[in-house]
Amino acid sequence: MRIQPDSKLLFIGDSITDCNRAKPAGEGLFGALGTGYVSLVDAHFGALCPEKKIRVLNMGVSGNTVRDLKARWEADVFAREPDWVSIMIGVNDVWRQFDTPLLVEGQVLPDEYAATLDELVAATKPRVTGIVLMTPFYLEPSRKDRMRARLDEYGRIVKRIATKHKTVFCDTQAAFDKVLTTVYPATIGWDRVHPNTTGHLIAARAFLDAIGFKP
Repeated sequence: MRIQPDSKLLFIGDSITDCNRAKPAGEGLFGALGTGYVSLVDAHFGALCPEKKIRVLNMGVSGNTVRDLKARWEADVFAREPDWVSIMIGVNDVWRQFDTPLLVEGQVLPDEYAATLDELVAATKPRVTGIVLMTPFYLEPSRKDRMRARLDEYGRIVKRIATKHKTVFCDTQAAFDKVLTTVYPATIGWDRVHPNTTGHLIAARAFLDAIGFKP
């Protein structure tokens, strides 16, 4: 596994990462990591390799775009001095283009998304052991769907940045696509954006596979 023993692993993103985690910092007792994929990754570590003592911290914030991540990066990432950072962001950047198309000030278009994510990764890489970039996803099997097509475009941006900076790349969308060949999207996410527990396990397993987790 790429993440070394005694590492601090910080997850950051939007509501899919947040999942009602504790504030201001998502770690500790009483479900502090939230109810999503972050807690499931932590559970895998705790149950299957407790000797590695990997500390997991959830800094997701519901509704965030990559623009929001940039605004809080110093306080929520650098000040917490993680060894590893996992970033999954982009669904709100895209969603606002479809659910509130006239409110253009809240939309993060591809060029800004790419430039901002690239800036954050470039600034963070020298300060950490490693970075995992997870693609945003949409629980829609038809690639012709307009929002799915747009999310795929943002996923390609994530992959390009991961390649450029030699980070770990996690194709979260591809992991969901495998399941969507069998089940209807609402089975794992009522609004095709926010997964249920099954969906979060898919995301967690995609992350664990990307880092080479071997139980």
